[in-house]
Amino acid sequence: MGGDHGPSVVIAGAERSRRRYPELRFVLHGEADAVLPELEKYPKLKEASEFIACDTSIAMDTKPSQALRKGRRVSGMWKALESVRDGNADVMVSAGNTGALMAMSKFCLRMMPGIERPALAAVWPNLQGESIVLDVGATIGADAEALVDYSLMGSAMARALFDMDRPRVGLLNIGVEEVKGLEEIRTAGARLREIDLDGMDYVGFVEGDDLGRGGVDVVVTEGFTGNIALKSAEGTAKQVGQYLRDAMSRTWRAKLGYLLAKDAFDMLRAKMDPRKVNGAVFLGLNGIVIKSHGGTDAEGIASAIDMGHNMVRNDLQQKISADLEQSRFGSDLDDAVEPEALD
Repeated sequence: MGGDHGPSVVIAGAERSRRRYPELRFVLHGEADAVLPELEKYPKLKEASEFIACDTSIAMDTKPSQALRKGRRVSGMWKALESVRDGNADVMVSAGNTGALMAMSKFCLRMMPGIERPALAAVWPNLQGESIVLDVGATIGADAEALVDYSLMGSAMARALFDMDRPRVGLLNIGVEEVKGLEEIRTAGARLREIDLDGMDYVGFVEGDDLGRGGVDVVVTEGFTGNIALKSAEGTAKQVGQYLRDAMSRTWRAKLGYLLAKDAFDMLRAKMDPRKVNGAVFLGLNGIVIKSHGGTDAEGIASAIDMGHNMVRNDLQQKISADLEQSRFGSDLDDAVEPEALD
């Protein structure tokens, strides 16, 4: 029921994902008058789906506290989370209110042992392919322990999605030198150097330009910085796209040049298509919850569903649990090298 377009786009996206992965089954939660007419358009999806009617939906502008008070146990968002909690679904995907989704997810599913705050992790295209960036907006600020947890969870996500054994992980900082940055970042870096995990390769600090260059597989930061970086990248992509459209339509020679180079422009458009990497996952919960961009289309919804399918198929939750347990067996964060010792 959420997002800018509601059930019409969500149902169409589910059908696209079903065609790619015929083994998928869906539990659809929403208002019957809005959902069922759309579902009738896709007979095969209807056969693969169970519909659960809900009289209440969470509006996009509802405050998280209000969503918990008014929508708990009765809204489609809550019912969908319950289906994951109770084992009736493996993944919950929503294009709805982000704040409400995070608050309800924490309340319904609870956090994994030892994790205090979730991280919103997104797939980020770069010159080398793709990387994981987290947190991109779930929580403002993060101490050293949270940054270490984000690194472990992001590494597990990269292994699950990218089919790699030892992802390279970097902490986003204002410089690569060990003496730079806030104390929390330096302390987290010292702790990550101590951890010797088979499934993670901590490479040190990275800077903002590494997001586009793809120097690492996982970039870790706190939610305020991560969200600004994400929105800046989205805005830059739109800006460059508009520059190209304006330049290609300026003169008849430019239009002719566009026609001659159309294949190259189509390839560029495909690489910059945000729908292909739509969907960010709340890491640290006892269940997989994926937040789709509210303004996306059916292809974007399908990409978010595909991401959830791959996470389940590659045992994301088990990988996170194993990494957290291994990292906490031994020295505590308090035993890490003090930042002053690095000066």
